Amino acid sequence: METSKSFFQKHSVIVKISMIAVLTLLMLIPVNMVQSLIREREENKTIVQEEISDKWGGQQRLVGPVLVLPYKTRIAEGNPIVVKYAYFLPDEYSIEGEIKPEERSRGIYQVLCYQSLMQVRGKFNFPDYEKLNLSADQIQWEDAFLLVGVPALQGIKNKIDFNVNGKSLDILASVAPNDLMNSGLTVKMPLNPTDIKEAYNFNFDLALNGTDGLYFAPIGKHTSIHMKSEYKTVTFIGDFLPNSRKIDQSGFDAQWEIFDYNRNYAQMWIGQNSGISDSLLGMDLLLPVDQYQKTMRSAKYAIMFIVLTFVVFFMVELLNRKRIHPVQYLLVSFALVLFYSLLLALSEYIGFEWSYLISALAIVSLITSYSYSIFKSNKQASFMGVFLCILYVFLYVILQLEDMALLLGSTGLFITLAIVMYVSRKVDWYKEDDRVEQSLN
Repeated sequence: METSKSFFQKHSVIVKISMIAVLTLLMLIPVNMVQSLIREREENKTIVQEEISDKWGGQQRLVGPVLVLPYKTRIAEGNPIVVKYAYFLPDEYSIEGEIKPEERSRGIYQVLCYQSLMQVRGKFNFPDYEKLNLSADQIQWEDAFLLVGVPALQGIKNKIDFNVNGKSLDILASVAPNDLMNSGLTVKMPLNPTDIKEAYNFNFDLALNGTDGLYFAPIGKHTSIHMKSEYKTVTFIGDFLPNSRKIDQSGFDAQWEIFDYNRNYAQMWIGQNSGISDSLLGMDLLLPVDQYQKTMRSAKYAIMFIVLTFVVFFMVELLNRKRIHPVQYLLVSFALVLFYSLLLALSEYIGFEWSYLISALAIVSLITSYSYSIFKSNKQASFMGVFLCILYVFLYVILQLEDMALLLGSTGLFITLAIVMYVSRKVDWYKEDDRVEQSLN
């Protein structure tokens, strides 16, 4: 027993450092629990968002119109005649639209929805079916139709007047049998096989509700899409970025100009074609602040906070010959972890910025007051308060400058290590062990 006591006395600094390391590893447990709680709350928000999307209209993708010609064919000699489909895309295709954002809420959760109003224009030339090795006798001209793909039909909010060459065509609220899409509208458009020089100019207005994003398929031989909105927090995604765009305080304005040779599918084909659904363009509307993502990012720095705070406490203990019990280290680390729980809870009600300020002030005040009870010194307690304030300000800056987070974080750690090395440069670690042993005796 005396031998054991003598060992701990002779190597008290090493023992204390080891104890701090063990406490740091133990704090991974509550940190992981907090991160799990953040993920759980984010999943709850996702569930609410999906429920609202099911009723309002989810992510919308406008595909079409696409001209479809049913034709009869025999797969092999002796087999029965079956009906297959040939697909033709428009030569000209343009969309002029405006998006109006609208926030919907359920409980404490907010979901960003939108209302869009679009004018769709374009032109089909008479289908060149011979390029698909079809004959006029095979095609069921009277059964020709147009397909307009819309995944969430409940999002359509206007009576669509689909005009072709000035004539209004009937619309069916479903898709006819086809190989291209499983949700949308069907427009009956019988053709006359003798009108080989005919052009079919179409136009219709579409009021479409959705959530999160709005996407388009650039199906025209020449596609022109112009979208604008008073909403400015937007990101453009897909295979094609806008040719021109402007994002300022008044909103965004974006223009796409795309040609058939920019995409990886033809203007006509038979059977299935996954190229259309794989080649989209559009935009996602984003909430200005996603508190769950920012809270999770801040929680990833929890261990760094704990380590740096432990280092400062240890240096104060060492340089000012103040003994700190392991339980006191533990209580301080619990307070640091509690910051993230407070941040999560408050941000669901008052937003991330105010939540961060209130949570940081609460934890800094708590640890500073507790430091005074440990050190019995206003100077040392104030030093801890200033240090924690700098730490939380530093973290906030990192969270705001996401692209530079690694650079700022690495620089901050380098400066911290340099300060610790400078402050401890005159410490004789062997004598420090002897001093502690003498004080215990």
